[in-house]
Amino acid sequence: MARTVGIGIQSFEKLIENQYFYIDKTHFIKEWWENGDDVTLITRPRRFGKTLNMLERFLSIEYTGRGEIFEDLAIWKDEKYHIIG
Repeated sequence: MARTVGIGIQSFEKLIENQYFYIDKTHFIKEWWENGDDVTLITRPRRFGKTLNMLERFLSIEYTGRGEIFEDLAIWKDEKYHIIG
């Protein structure tokens, strides 16, 4: 069955939970984390909100215990990144 494109949906959780079409960008978390830079500048072009929302969900202490959102995504393949679960 084809997935629906979630045009206008900014909530990362809603995209994942409702199985909307989503290009997995969680591998960027691993790249940023392992790069070891002191500062990372993330520019925000149009329609980039979901990626920043994904980062917030992954890195914020507010979402501790909600690791199930990431279970089928690239970042979850490496067990050391189960920090939010």
